[in-house]
Amino acid sequence: MELRQLRYFVGVVEAGSLLKASARLHVAQPALGLQISSLEEELGTRLFERTSRGMQLTEAGRIFLDHAKVVLNDIERARAAVQQTDDAPRGEVAIGLPTTVALAATVPIVSACRERLPLVRLKVIEAYSGFLREWLQAGRLDVAFLFGDAADPVLSKQPLLDERLALVSRPVDGHLPARIALSRVATVDLVLPSREHGLRRIIDDACFSLGLQLNVVAEIDSLPSVKRAVEAGIGSTILPLAAVAEEVAAKRLRASAIADASMTRRVVLAVNLTRPATRAAAAVASLATELIHDMVRSGSWPGHWIGG
Repeated sequence: MELRQLRYFVGVVEAGSLLKASARLHVAQPALGLQISSLEEELGTRLFERTSRGMQLTEAGRIFLDHAKVVLNDIERARAAVQQTDDAPRGEVAIGLPTTVALAATVPIVSACRERLPLVRLKVIEAYSGFLREWLQAGRLDVAFLFGDAADPVLSKQPLLDERLALVSRPVDGHLPARIALSRVATVDLVLPSREHGLRRIIDDACFSLGLQLNVVAEIDSLPSVKRAVEAGIGSTILPLAAVAEEVAAKRLRASAIADASMTRRVVLAVNLTRPATRAAAAVASLATELIHDMVRSGSWPGHWIGG
């Protein structure tokens, strides 16, 4: 198997047909088709279904695509690592942000990278923490913000801050104190993410330990939709304070911190221990840590800083 075959394979996937890929890759179409066929023969399986609409990935092709991208990305990382000595950090860095973190951190991180790391091409991936962990382990991300500092044989996790969770509701839904007990939250109609969501697991575990049963009237796995549902009066929700800072400031929502100690979430910065970090990735990780520290210190990101 040759690297050019992997590049050709990814090129055909992205183009959708041999004809378009041939033009993009500057390779004659018959030669390109021969390389793809040779790759399939070596792997012992078909990677594409040839149809009138072009080249469609088979299930084996979809699996192989993830591996091919990791290999090609590692080659670029290796090239960048040996080419950079005294130069400023350069190259692409893929950083993963959970949705609630992305709300507070995406714009500051992207802005700071443009100003202080102008040769770095930042790629921001927003997804659930569980997906980000898998992609970081697989090499599709260089660095990611995750929740929880449980030991992981593949990942190095740097604890940054603890976020207190809050009951979020409409300002018109009656008076609630600045801090509220979880037992009182259990009396409120709630809109929460599904049980597979990391935030929901924290909430359910805390309630289980106290023998509480929440009144969940709807499950929604979209943060913007959850907040819109609360504004519409469908129910209240439970989120970290940073996730609703804009709406609270605009008085569209209000937040009451939940007093119980178990209703907190730890934010960590994670990297893959099995993959050497490029200078660019290390620089982005350092810059992101510095920015979030400043946000916590200024109060724009409500939380308790525990990072070094």
